[in-house]
Amino acid sequence: MTTIGVVVFPGSNCEHDVVEALQSLGAEAVLLWHGDSAVGDLDAVVLPGGFAHGDYLRPGAIARFSPIMASITDFAAAGGPVVGICNGFQVLTEAGLLPGALQKNSGSRFLCAPTELVVASTQSALTCATTAGEVLRLPINHFEGNYTCSAETLAELQGEDRVVLRYVSNPNGSMDDIAGVCSAGRNVVGLMPHPERACDPLLGSDDGRRLLGSLLMAAASRLPA
Repeated sequence: MTTIGVVVFPGSNCEHDVVEALQSLGAEAVLLWHGDSAVGDLDAVVLPGGFAHGDYLRPGAIARFSPIMASITDFAAAGGPVVGICNGFQVLTEAGLLPGALQKNSGSRFLCAPTELVVASTQSALTCATTAGEVLRLPINHFEGNYTCSAETLAELQGEDRVVLRYVSNPNGSMDDIAGVCSAGRNVVGLMPHPERACDPLLGSDDGRRLLGSLLMAAASRLPA
């Protein structure tokens, strides 16, 4: 069975949602404390949403120094799938595992609403089971989700097909309508919308299963035959 670790920082509040969503897809999900020194024998890692360390200084700025991040960096360098959702995306950018940064939403407004996204690339650990151009409906819940980067970095992301998700109607001012990006190795992915909150049609959408299902497929590909 595919085993996925879900990191818990002080202030995380979406870890159990992620665990439940992954389990509903047939994976085993285990919680990892930020103070742990190793991720252990896992097939993928998820950094969930919330307010790690209260978002003091800026979101993710303290969490990047958590002991477990060194092990996650090594795991990613070895090709392990790593996904950061919302606050987890912010942590990955602060840790240098993904380029760019997340700043305050345009208009400095907290946003909590369903949002439509278009799959811009299927070449990532989070979109490998989707179709390019596919529109997904997922909720957003953030104050600092406005993605920004240098012009050079943006050109690199565009040229290497590393923008994986874009907003259909940009809610937060993100550069190039970016909702999610991946690393050069395509195994590290960050996104601001919450796929774990869109895994049951009774909650308004189950489109999140398309993304988390991709993660499971990417993780399973690392298992021995």
